[in-house]
Amino acid sequence: MSERKRQLVVVGNGMVGHKFIETLAGTDDFTITVLSEEPRLAYDRVHLSNYFDSPRPDLSLTSAEDYAAWGVKVIFERALEIDRRTKTIRTASQIIPYDKLVLATGSRPFVPPIEGAELEGCFVYRTIEDLERIEAYAKLSQSGAIIGGGLLGLEAAGALRKLGLATHVIEVAPHLMPLQLDEIGGRFLKRIIEAMGIEVRTGAMAQRIIARDGRAAGIVFADGSMLEADLVIFSAGIRPRDELARAAGLEIGPRGGIAIDDHCRTSDPDIYAIGECASHNGTIYGLVAPGYAMAKALAAHLAGDGTARFAGADLSTKLKLLGVEVASFGDAHARSPEAEEIWFADPLEGIYKKLVISRDGKRLFGGILVGDAAEYNRLLALWQSRAPLPQNPRQLILPQDGTEKGAELPAEARICNCENVPKASIVEAIKAGARELAEIKRCTKAGTGCGGCVPTITEILKAELARLGERVANHLCEHFAYSRQELFDIVRVKGYRTFEELLRDYGRGYGCEICKPAIASILASIHNEYILKDELAPLQDTNDRFLANMQKDGTYSIVPRVPGGEITPDKLIVLGQVAKKYNLYCKITGGQRVDLFGARLEQLPSIWKELIEAGFESGHAYGKALRTVKSCVGQTWCRYGVQDSTSLAIRLENRYKGLRAPHKIKGAVSGCTRDCAEMNNKDFGVVATEKGWNLFVCGNGGMRPAHAQLLAADLDEETLIRYLDRFIMFYIRTADRLQRTSTWLAKLEGGIEYLRRVIVDDALGLAAELEAMMQHHIATYRCEWKATLEDPEKLKQFRHFINSDDPDDNVVVVIERGQPRPATLAEKARSLPVLTNF
Repeated sequence: MSERKRQLVVVGNGMVGHKFIETLAGTDDFTITVLSEEPRLAYDRVHLSNYFDSPRPDLSLTSAEDYAAWGVKVIFERALEIDRRTKTIRTASQIIPYDKLVLATGSRPFVPPIEGAELEGCFVYRTIEDLERIEAYAKLSQSGAIIGGGLLGLEAAGALRKLGLATHVIEVAPHLMPLQLDEIGGRFLKRIIEAMGIEVRTGAMAQRIIARDGRAAGIVFADGSMLEADLVIFSAGIRPRDELARAAGLEIGPRGGIAIDDHCRTSDPDIYAIGECASHNGTIYGLVAPGYAMAKALAAHLAGDGTARFAGADLSTKLKLLGVEVASFGDAHARSPEAEEIWFADPLEGIYKKLVISRDGKRLFGGILVGDAAEYNRLLALWQSRAPLPQNPRQLILPQDGTEKGAELPAEARICNCENVPKASIVEAIKAGARELAEIKRCTKAGTGCGGCVPTITEILKAELARLGERVANHLCEHFAYSRQELFDIVRVKGYRTFEELLRDYGRGYGCEICKPAIASILASIHNEYILKDELAPLQDTNDRFLANMQKDGTYSIVPRVPGGEITPDKLIVLGQVAKKYNLYCKITGGQRVDLFGARLEQLPSIWKELIEAGFESGHAYGKALRTVKSCVGQTWCRYGVQDSTSLAIRLENRYKGLRAPHKIKGAVSGCTRDCAEMNNKDFGVVATEKGWNLFVCGNGGMRPAHAQLLAADLDEETLIRYLDRFIMFYIRTADRLQRTSTWLAKLEGGIEYLRRVIVDDALGLAAELEAMMQHHIATYRCEWKATLEDPEKLKQFRHFINSDDPDDNVVVVIERGQPRPATLAEKARSLPVLTNF
């Protein structure tokens, strides 16, 4: 007669409860019963805001068929009471016996004690049922406010934005995400979010919710100010669901939560707790990765592994909030003794990165990444392994040339925090035959949690395949098993005009921040349609969405095109008048244009209306496109000039203006070999000789400067243009995503000699096709700002407040050297109103 299986009851079927069941399901020691108070099986709460995407995604982590196959019984009822004496759990309809009990009850949203919090129109943001209620109420609302500027608060802001509401985020701390970010990182995140049309108030304490006709109508703050909002979401933190344990007399942690030991065992040896309801050494972990670690340790312990333990976890995290990458790890606030900080900030791209290192530069203590978290897994592995830093630690966060870094990580580096998978396990899976990302996920579970480690896994896969002498797939991302070059050809041949069509036929899933803008660029390069048309606008990044470069204080820059740097006195006067009227900072750029800084979002259409009426066009300073063609004055004025460089530069810039590419493109034309236009560090450069023009290509002045290389010499103007047409289109057609021309050429097999055969000798027979593509672009060019001004619906997105034409008067500037500049924090603190957009 077989021994009776022990009865295991799991209370809670969230992500952590499900991970425990999934891990233990292979053993035969227990009969498992699950109690779920939600009316559905476990789902992906990390990506809860994707619920409002179209098409609506399936967030399920499992199915009734899976549980049935595992022999797991599910009861959709709430556990009401634990009777430790009889070892039973009571629900509303039955009493369930247990031999071992696992509490995975998670947490509940914290609702601050604010007057009016119980009004109709006030919600929390935790479950799919919460989202269904919010979605229904949003149809009756115009504006919404989220009280709480942490992780969940910003997720909720993204949800309201998807629902079409004017959205406000309220944070009592001086900056957003105060637990994860420092002041500068919080400010960068704030201005990026505000650029999306979401108002952010920091240092603001909500005091009460006011009502109108029994419904929420607004928020009154401690300073007496008020914000109108007819939908309010509380996302001010979480509290552990420990009420069952308290009532049963189990020991509670010092800050709440069910006290557990390293085996996840409570003060009752037959009761365990995992996830957000548990307190381990006084710490409550509000992230999924530590919860998964608890689930695995407990499953191993119950399966008889006496060595399995949960030894704690760090609070490192990488997230995408409102499309913005945010990450922090280790001692992000530099509280360690001997800590020093290295940071890099790029206000134009909205990127802030900080490393906290030891004073001797040998140890990494922690870091913060905002806007670009591509290095997160590598940095996290360096911190966790305590590996020595390279000689120049700053190189870890400076912009890279696209080379892959996953291969440099040590074998013990933890790549996937959610599943605790080291690099060595991924390498072993590849050696055992895994050749696709999906296979690695299946073998190791790496990348199946939040997905933040997928880029690093991909880098490791490519490096290992190259080491094994096999073909390396250059897939754009996990949603498209094709390179950018292959997708370009698919779109070109098949004639696709939308992301959805391409995804349907050649992709999977819903797309991501990598493939959407990359394919938007491909579509623009091939078809040259208006990038803000309804089918294309959701694919664009922040700068392209508003046709302007966002600056460090949340304002935007205005860069009208000045072909070849030539401008009339009348146009110069117009630029001065506009700058004076709108109080803009003026700067002559290195590309021979006038850059006007400090425009507020709602001012952009008015400013561009005046500029276009004066004959200006968009300069595309916001796009991965042709920027400028710089020139000297050439033979027209200069004693040394041998050709008319200005006329040629104007012709080239007008020819290629608006052309979208994998990266920005800059050109130059010099009238003699003295090269006053500095053509040697441009993506294409032309220099005059007594016999004609010499064409240089693939230089740039980025973080890794590269000199341009001679492609062809002594050309007449028409031949020069034909070669340039071919060169630019060949680069656009074959380069990787965000690859500059210098890096593209460096990785092009055969280098400049091969490129010369393709462009000059037409070795591939592509010349006519490449020239025709350029002619199509020229024939279909239209100034994007002019098109926007002619479309009243598109102009609505430039309102700072979605339901009002009121301006944003929170930007604070001061005068320096006779021009406005963003105020410092101290200067803003002395100004009124206190709310800032810095």
